[in-house]
Amino acid sequence: MIRILGIDPGSQVTGFGIIEVQANHLHCITTGCVRIKGDDLASRLKVVFEGISQLVTEFQPEEVAIENIFMYRNADSALKLGQARGAAISAVSVQSIPVFEYTPTQIKKAIVGKGNASKEQVQHMVKVLLSLNRTPQSDAADALATAMCHSHLRNQPLQIERRRRVGRWKSLK
Repeated sequence: MIRILGIDPGSQVTGFGIIEVQANHLHCITTGCVRIKGDDLASRLKVVFEGISQLVTEFQPEEVAIENIFMYRNADSALKLGQARGAAISAVSVQSIPVFEYTPTQIKKAIVGKGNASKEQVQHMVKVLLSLNRTPQSDAADALATAMCHSHLRNQPLQIERRRRVGRWKSLK
């Protein structure tokens, strides 16, 4: 069993979702949003850092998956998003939790089956795949989708490495 924290960083709202993976079954532990308030940049980033830190302390995830930045039309928005993302990564890094990054396209493809899926499609599939009673808010659904994407992809490099080791061991005989 492994517990994964998914994060959808934002400069106004940072979504989070924690899932547990047992064999091939996914269970939603909690989901929600850190609503970012503050007059200056430092206080806003502090809200993100403290919100994610509190989640880590309370729910003890073993791994964290975070959505990677994609290019916005507005450079100022991209910079603010990057700073919020940095605050979230710092909050888990000080706890020595491994962080894995996924692009929005990777996440959508893993959850919906196509990389250009709409937000509504992601929300619907998250609800269905996790057997949730209601559709999560968009930022929370994106965070759950990020955690679910990681749960699907997390063993692929390990399986490739195992195959390489098996091949080497066989060749040594």
